[in-house]
This record gives sequence, structure tokens and C-alpha cells, in this order.
Amino acid sequence: MMIIRISKTAAVAATALFSTLVAFGNLTDYGTNFAFVQHVMSMDTIFPDAAIKYRAITSPTLHNLFYLLIIAAESLTAILCWIGAYRLATNLRNDARSFNASKTLSIAGLTLGFLVWQVGFMSVGGEWFGMWMSKTWNGVPDAFRFFITILLVLVFVAQRDEELA
Repeated sequence: MMIIRISKTAAVAATALFSTLVAFGNLTDYGTNFAFVQHVMSMDTIFPDAAIKYRAITSPTLHNLFYLLIIAAESLTAILCWIGAYRLATNLRNDARSFNASKTLSIAGLTLGFLVWQVGFMSVGGEWFGMWMSKTWNGVPDAFRFFITILLVLVFVAQRDEELA
């Protein structure tokens, strides 16, 4: 069905837009979200007697490096999803084999986006740096919402498409 192909294309484009806006916001308002990264890595707002505080990284150089890596991954997610959405759109009317083959960059971008928010924010930020303990700098609920949305789009897009009727 054509509507399913259009829906998959739109879902990838929506993820591309989201990732673009996040990366753009991080670049144009660097300081605001840099403070987030700085506090999470410094672990200065987690429970005072937490036994994991030895994991803290307080180097401003490393804070900037990690933040730049996050921005680069968000940007690459956006780029891959934009190109992927374009490839899906240009193959909408093609045979099923061509349309399914055009999903590669979409799947790569969606996978990277999933990894950014699930591994980077949930696993590293949330668990390793104990971000979940912070009342001020807890991005776990937002990261969860982001990666679940991306994961659902990934599962939807990865489903094989049939020939158009």
C-alpha cells in the first residue's frame, strides 16, 4: 500500500527534523546544554552519599569533548535520516525490492539516534553518572521518550514492504 510507504517516509523525515532541531539548539545555545553535560559528568547534583561518585569527570576539556561528540552524533543522525527520507520518497512508486533497498540510510540514521539517546543518555548519563539521582539535571525521562519514539519508527520502517497493488 502506498500510504504505508508514505507513512514510513514521513516518520523518517519527522525524526530527521527532530534530530536537526536538537543539534541546531545545541550548537546555537551551546552553553545551556553544555551546563547539563557538565553537571551530569561532574556528578555534583546526585545524592550526596552516593557510592558511585568516584566515576565523576570534572575536566572541562572532557566535558566539551563529550558534548561535541553528542552534537556530532545528533547531527549525523539528522543527516542520515534526511538522506534516508529523500531516498524513500524517490522510491515510493518503485517495486518492493527497490523500496526496501532504499531504507538503508534511514535504518542507519534511526539506529544511530536510538544509540545516542539510549546508550549515551540512558546508559552512560543515567546509569554510569547517576543522572537519575539529580532533581535538576535528570534527562532520563526525556531520553526515554526520544529513544522509544525512534525505536518505534525504526521497527516500522524496517518491516518489509510488499509490491504496490
